[in-house]
Amino acid sequence: MNARQMERWSPWILLVAVLLLWQALCAGLGISEFIFPSPAAIGAALAEHAATIAGHAWRTFWVTMAGFGLSIVVGVLLGFLIGSSRAAYAAVYPLMTAFNALPKAAFVPILVVWFGIGIGPAILTAFLISFFPIMVNIATGLATLEPELEDVLRVLGARRWDVLVKVGLPRSLPYFYGSLKVAITLAFVGTTVSEMTAANEGIGYLLISAGSSMQMGLAFAGLVVVGAMAMVMYELFSVVEKRTTGWAHRGSNAH
Repeated sequence: MNARQMERWSPWILLVAVLLLWQALCAGLGISEFIFPSPAAIGAALAEHAATIAGHAWRTFWVTMAGFGLSIVVGVLLGFLIGSSRAAYAAVYPLMTAFNALPKAAFVPILVVWFGIGIGPAILTAFLISFFPIMVNIATGLATLEPELEDVLRVLGARRWDVLVKVGLPRSLPYFYGSLKVAITLAFVGTTVSEMTAANEGIGYLLISAGSSMQMGLAFAGLVVVGAMAMVMYELFSVVEKRTTGWAHRGSNAH
């Protein structure tokens, strides 16, 4: 197996090793399934409750995508506005950093009062927790444009708008895709947290229901499904990133 094949298969090899170790520890130590279910018990719960899990997973997925789509629109617009002006970057960035430090779970009760129990709080929680990385990376990509490059383009007749749109935004694409891979995982976290307290559907609701009835296998199965959805979306953005910004990764792909 060469280096490229090892790199491709290493995540799966590690996953299998972790699952085998997990199963062996649960069996060897006699850990109760009501406390910490084994991978076999989680797999059995996935098979037994497949239809129920699929329904809740679909709800969590599309709500997350709605909040994530909103975060892309707002994050890109704010990032462009902040990154296009050094004064705006200096003024707004500290305030947005302070806002990002606030625990987003604390917003859920407020959102419930405003929008009621349902999809509203879940979409907005996913948005609030995921737009910040997108905004920061777009703003950073634009704000760190080399002054020398900008001066040369200005001498050649380019306007500030031309520099930002034709040079700044393409240069920010690697930052943008990097932020998407972080933001999508955060969006699933936001949706699930909101569903645990302000919904009657979704994986978050399933976790609370399973936990209250001591169905730990079902609860862990819900967690596995959320992780799988996040991983699939992460890999999707990785593929799109490599196809659209290959120039930024050519050094890492050289052999």
